Amino acid sequence: MIKKIGFPLLLISTVLISSCGVSKKTYQALDAQYKDLSTQYQQSQVELAESKARSKSLEEQLENERKTNAGLREALARLQGTLDNSINQNTQGNVNISKLVDEINASNRYIQHLVNTKNKSDSLNMVLTNNLTRSLSREEMRDVDVQVLKGVVYISLSDNMLYKSGSYEISDRAGETLSKIAKIIQDYKEYDVLIEGNTDNVPISKTNIRNNWDLSTLRASSVVQALQNTYGVDPKRLTAGGRGEYNPIANNSTEDGKSRNRRTQIIITPKLDQFMELIDQAPETSEADTTAN
Repeated sequence: MIKKIGFPLLLISTVLISSCGVSKKTYQALDAQYKDLSTQYQQSQVELAESKARSKSLEEQLENERKTNAGLREALARLQGTLDNSINQNTQGNVNISKLVDEINASNRYIQHLVNTKNKSDSLNMVLTNNLTRSLSREEMRDVDVQVLKGVVYISLSDNMLYKSGSYEISDRAGETLSKIAKIIQDYKEYDVLIEGNTDNVPISKTNIRNNWDLSTLRASSVVQALQNTYGVDPKRLTAGGRGEYNPIANNSTEDGKSRNRRTQIIITPKLDQFMELIDQAPETSEADTTAN
């Protein structure tokens, strides 16, 4: 915790010392020390406010993940209850109870594996998000919004920072920010990256751009090519897409709303083939299940 410096006491002491005949050189040294301490105090207050803001964001993300995990546990409990009922209903039948129990245990292990995998993915997402926000400056954070929603990392970039006005060409100003995002993408090679362009509902009037579909897709393509050609991201991990004006996050009736809708999102997700491998590991349905039904 940063303790407040006793500026009034130091000032009074300085005045008393000065009135008692202390040399001008000594007074100037004390005055310089006072100003230095005052500057340090103000900087410490700024850093404390920033740390509190980041801590609150991480706490909110952690709470969302806890709720998701609670939902998975409830689903697991419901499945266990269904299977228990199946055992009770078929006790007098010809079902092989021993085999059914083995399949129940296999299903439970599979669900637990999915839960563990999701927990690992959620932890990686939080580390990824924290590393990215820490690498961005305060000025960059005004044009960049980072969120984790349902296990997916969304990095939203404003068009004012990213592109030249009314164009799909990357601006010089965006280079440093893109390089930091590319560094994070390179560090997490087990993730795929979708670049999604979005616009407001104002029609585009360019001879080489037919409509907002074209503009949003061209902007996404520009970011993909910058990540590949300038920052060395594997193009096999990249996908470019445009959603035009049809995915707004704010009302287009105001200038602020239009500005929020003009954005490009970098969406970082686990690789689809890894997810399909998890699906393939699900226990197969046996004849015992068919008989029980």
